[in-house]
Amino acid sequence: MSRPRSAQPDARAALRSGLPDRYLTPDDIAEIFEVPLETVYQWRRKRTGPPGFRIGKHLRYDPADVRAYVTQRKTTDQTAV
Repeated sequence: MSRPRSAQPDARAALRSGLPDRYLTPDDIAEIFEVPLETVYQWRRKRTGPPGFRIGKHLRYDPADVRAYVTQRKTTDQTAV
């Protein structure tokens, strides 16, 4: 039985407060960055977003890789100014 949506942990809060103890789903990534799910899949196809990996047919993201991606983006944006 799945939990109601309100009972699921907030992915953004979990990432800010520390790394979640699970791999993130594409839905989590869309919620964290406040973008449509299709944008997450476009990033994957274009290889421009955080790196993901497959477990069978399921796409997952390591929270440490997502944090490194954000840090790299912030650094790139700051040096471009």
